Amino acid sequence: MTRAESLKTILSQDPNNTLARYGLAMEYAQSGQTDQALHEFGTLLSANPDYAAGYFMAAQTLAKADRVPEAREMLENGIRAAARKGDSHAQSEMQAMLEEISG
Repeated sequence: MTRAESLKTILSQDPNNTLARYGLAMEYAQSGQTDQALHEFGTLLSANPDYAAGYFMAAQTLAKADRVPEAREMLENGIRAAARKGDSHAQSEMQAMLEEISG
């Protein structure tokens, strides 16, 4: 069983498992399955709107796919989420990426 299959099994039993959802999104992103990755990131962020890592990795996935305007929007949302949680590290990482892709 692949890692993605294992994560899907976990999610079939517990669709709200944040770490499994994030892991599946990352598996898709790393294997170049951008649409599937973004779908999983979207599901993750709908259920967990303050999950800063989800925004950051979704933005990286979008940027890698040359979908820069969407990546910028994702980073802006992620920066707000990180600020709500008081996660200055995630906030600064996303701010740096936003500046980098905005030129």
